[in-house]
Amino acid sequence: MTAVTTFISEFLNQFFIQGLFGIFKGIGMGIVNMFNIPAYINIFKANSASFTAVDWIIAILTVVATVAILAVIVILIVILVKKYIRVRKTIVDQEELLNEVGNLNREIIKLSSEKERILAMKVSQLGLKPGESPYEEYEEKKEEEEKSDEVDKTADDYSRFYKCTQVDIEIENYVAPEFDNEITLPEICDRFRNFACSQLHLYYEPKLIRLFIASFATTRLIILQGISGTGKTSLAYAWGKFLRNPAIIASVQPSWRDRTEIFGYFNEFTKRFNETEVLKKMYEATYKEEIYITVLDEMNIARVEYYFAELLSILEMPTREEWVVSLVPSVWPTDPKHLFDGKLKLPENMWYIGTINNDDSTFAVSDKVYDRAIPIDINSKGKAFDAPYTEWLPLSYKHLEGMFKECQEKYKVSDENLRKLEELDDYVIEHFRLAFGNRIVKQLKEFVPAYVGCGGTEIDGIDFVLCHKILRKFESLNLSFIRDEIDGLITYLNKHFGKSNMMESKEYLLRLQKLM
Repeated sequence: MTAVTTFISEFLNQFFIQGLFGIFKGIGMGIVNMFNIPAYINIFKANSASFTAVDWIIAILTVVATVAILAVIVILIVILVKKYIRVRKTIVDQEELLNEVGNLNREIIKLSSEKERILAMKVSQLGLKPGESPYEEYEEKKEEEEKSDEVDKTADDYSRFYKCTQVDIEIENYVAPEFDNEITLPEICDRFRNFACSQLHLYYEPKLIRLFIASFATTRLIILQGISGTGKTSLAYAWGKFLRNPAIIASVQPSWRDRTEIFGYFNEFTKRFNETEVLKKMYEATYKEEIYITVLDEMNIARVEYYFAELLSILEMPTREEWVVSLVPSVWPTDPKHLFDGKLKLPENMWYIGTINNDDSTFAVSDKVYDRAIPIDINSKGKAFDAPYTEWLPLSYKHLEGMFKECQEKYKVSDENLRKLEELDDYVIEHFRLAFGNRIVKQLKEFVPAYVGCGGTEIDGIDFVLCHKILRKFESLNLSFIRDEIDGLITYLNKHFGKSNMMESKEYLLRLQKLM
């Protein structure tokens, strides 16, 4: 036994003491020796006595490099320890989640078993036949409750268009005014100007009034633009007061993005259509002959081509029978009287007037909008003047449009000026790569006669359309490339229309040159 004991002792001593313990002992001694500062000091003292200057530099660099290596080793060890702890924590968390999922699955199995036992008991108590569902009775009751919660679409006191239905009720007591169907366009211009002065203390130049009223002959969208505080909104407001049918003013918000801002929308929860005041006025206008005005105040504070796109397209339809907007996809018996198949025919007696401030807080209005509108610049305040007290005017839109049609026959644009415009169109295409377009020619033939009928001249009307519908597009061109061409265009206008004519267009071209 002594020999075996000696063998085991020596064998294990060799493995554990000399081998395994020796490994840890060697590592420990190595770490101790690495950080044995006194030993380094002794080595330094023993050898530094004979150092030259170069030797001192090399010795110092050696010490610094050694310290740096030690620091790197310590940092690596710390990083590895942190990474290990983080990985270990993640593994532990995953194991805990797996255990939790396993526990939940076991609970689900228990609950499913309990549910099956309860259903089996109910089936036996109700005496259901095989294949029948114990929930059929419950589902039938639920359907009955849902039906009872549905809106009674035939109830006399219910309408999903509350405001429009109120118009239906109020219109029963409406008495149309006695319209003045003898008044002329020049008289309207003078009377409106005197009314604004005497009753509202608003002062406008005669030319601005002529431009404003003549625009009604051309399009349903009029844009009043210019610097702030020149009376753009006041002009539209005064026109509504003059006709004793106040304009509805819709203050455009930056959040306006689609047609719901104009018409409203159907709320699926309340089963009602959230009508805007603009829609209410549109609906009211379908009953009457008065002229209605909707003012889109600061219309370019949001993108006009977003929220006004549908109206722009509808109002461009060739016939007014196609001026139809769809509001809801279904029909209820209690819908307003002038709503057909969930659609509303846009009133012929409503015009839209947008005001625009051109500054950094607004969006640029696209050509799509400008081409379909008549833009009027208001960049200065009118001078005060004395005017006799003037009453409002009961004016029918039919009489106004009738006068515009008479003007188109009586003051038709002369063939000579139309020929000059065709030649000017060719010149602009050649030198500026821009064209008049059929829409602008059509608007010119409608606007100029109305402007002449209001007391203006044909050449001034042509000048206005050319400046605001054609030359305005020059701003989108590279002004540095058309600088030399502008002088040629001014010379062309002087030669074909006379030096004393087309002054607004020439002044605009000269302003463009100053911007270059």
